[in-house]
Amino acid sequence: MARVRVKICGITRVDDAIAAERAGADAIGLVFYPPSSRNVVPEPAAEIAAVLGAFTTTVGLFVNPEPAEVERVLASVRLDRLQFHGDESEDFCRQFGIPYLKALRTRPGADLAALAADYSSACGILLDSYKPGVAGGTGETFDWSLIPESLRSSIILAGGLNPDNVAAAIQQVRPAAVDVSGGVESAPGIKSEDRIRAFIEAVNRE
Repeated sequence: MARVRVKICGITRVDDAIAAERAGADAIGLVFYPPSSRNVVPEPAAEIAAVLGAFTTTVGLFVNPEPAEVERVLASVRLDRLQFHGDESEDFCRQFGIPYLKALRTRPGADLAALAADYSSACGILLDSYKPGVAGGTGETFDWSLIPESLRSSIILAGGLNPDNVAAAIQQVRPAAVDVSGGVESAPGIKSEDRIRAFIEAVNRE
């Protein structure tokens, strides 16, 4: 099986980005969504993106943004991928000419295979926990058995992952990648280097 990739999301500080890269993260996520405790604005986000090496992917996360908002960020921040966490259509997501990830919130009864098929141009589908009124970052896991076998090897698994449960998640789902935010924090938006390292070590043991 190919190595499971790791994305550390919700980075708000340069030091945390450096710690994630040093620990072996494949990607870091920058949240451009003001209601989030992990929201960043373009100037510090640009500083974070600038310190990362050529082989660490920088992902910008948006929730139902206006196109002008995305363009404003892209004008000043080096982003390798966009991630859309709201109700954006495929046409909306692809209009910026940058590879994108589409997040889908998982709940009983949802036809995840059909939903994923609606975003055939996406470079990845991220599955997160569903909580009414919350776009993501709930810190809660979901029932991994809801993920269709046809999607498992290609998805990015998110939702309540941490150093203690990520190995079990990988064993059950066998995803292409895992995404973590709150599970490696010492406080909202503040990453713990020890927890980042423990998380990645747990992933790499599988």
